[in-house]
Amino acid sequence: MKFYKLGLLTLLISLFILSSCKNQDGIGLGIDAGNQLNGTLLADTNITVTNTLEDSVATSALFRTPLSYFKDPEFGITESNIAAQLTLPGGAAYTLPTGTITIDSAVLVLPYAASGFYGDSLTSKFKIDVHQLNEKYVGTTYYNNRQWDYNPALLGTKTFTARSHDTLRITEIVDGAPDTIRKVSPQVRIPISQAFLNTYFFNAPATNRSSTLAFQNAVKGIYLTLDKAGTTGPGGNLMFSLDSTRIDIYFRAESTTTDTVKISLPIASGNHMASVKHTYSAKVQAALNKTSTDGLIYLQGLAGLRAKIEFPNIKNTFAAVGGDVIINRAELVIKPAPGTTVPYAALSRLTMYQLDLAKQRIRIQDASTSDPRGVNGPSFFSGFYNKANGEYHFLVTAYIQDLIRGKTVDYGTYIAAVDPTIATLININPTATYAERTITPGKNSPNRIKLNIIYTKINQ
Repeated sequence: MKFYKLGLLTLLISLFILSSCKNQDGIGLGIDAGNQLNGTLLADTNITVTNTLEDSVATSALFRTPLSYFKDPEFGITESNIAAQLTLPGGAAYTLPTGTITIDSAVLVLPYAASGFYGDSLTSKFKIDVHQLNEKYVGTTYYNNRQWDYNPALLGTKTFTARSHDTLRITEIVDGAPDTIRKVSPQVRIPISQAFLNTYFFNAPATNRSSTLAFQNAVKGIYLTLDKAGTTGPGGNLMFSLDSTRIDIYFRAESTTTDTVKISLPIASGNHMASVKHTYSAKVQAALNKTSTDGLIYLQGLAGLRAKIEFPNIKNTFAAVGGDVIINRAELVIKPAPGTTVPYAALSRLTMYQLDLAKQRIRIQDASTSDPRGVNGPSFFSGFYNKANGEYHFLVTAYIQDLIRGKTVDYGTYIAAVDPTIATLININPTATYAERTITPGKNSPNRIKLNIIYTKINQ
């Protein structure tokens, strides 16, 4: 009994002692209490960030192909035109039905891609023009800076308001039954010249329809552009699904009976690209020339702008601490400049990468699957925009530790726009499929880019 009471007393004393222990250096860094790390917090704001142009990017066979004329008041003007190759119905030789053929109508169907617009959809109207290429579109890899020679004569034109989420109702021909009204996905429908179709398809030599190659040699391809004079307001970036784009042709073949037929000349699978051009504002050009007085940093999709980031005093900072340190957690925090996410939304995801000795993009240590300290997935590494607090976060613990120890050489580290839909890996490639942009404050702003580090000193 005596031992029992003694044991109970000892237990109570121990609990009182443990509950009174507090670590004054235990500082959370925006994480759950269950994952909180103990150590000293250092907020490094002495970071050098400069603007630079994005690398060129292949724009062939994009799943979202941009058609753009966007006069962004902060960034300047973005233009994107589309070149594409048509193919025969079914992608094979086609035999015309017998009798006299009369075209009733022809329309180029341009389905929007998911979330297929970025810009001003409220006050802007768009005028799309369709031309014929003067040079053949061939199945190869094209980059965003490729320019095309096209015929200025119009094959079709349409003025419209961007409605990338609104379905349409169209009249559909049904064989052996009355025409029917059908609801279709959001799309732009452009009337196409019947003379063009007669010249290159219906009234063309039979050899034009004998093979895809012969047809494409004759037609060469089509070119889509937004008419600058006919597009009013700030405009925007329209994203289309080109692999579902086609020219639908409704015609009558009259012999002993009259038969109404619908055929389609689709865009050849993967045979489409975007030519992208940016004409930057004076403020952006000053940032690129490193003559800016406001220090703003501009990040832009559609093969636009990225930022080079450097930590010039990170070694000296920790040398002043004295002794060896372990970096428990290092987190880069990026905020859009106040007032710059309305009316044009911020990029929904950024990426961070470094260059190797050969100036090739590689993932930083925290994002690399070849580094044992690498992440277990993109949600851990992050780069996603948190609308609740208006921030982007990157965990860069291993990268910063290696910079401090001199185990890595900074050949160039970058923050850039990235395709936000690639959710299963950390993508470091430039994007031409998303046009959003973000402006970050300069170094004199309280919202400037910061590196928050929690470290433990292990050598007193």
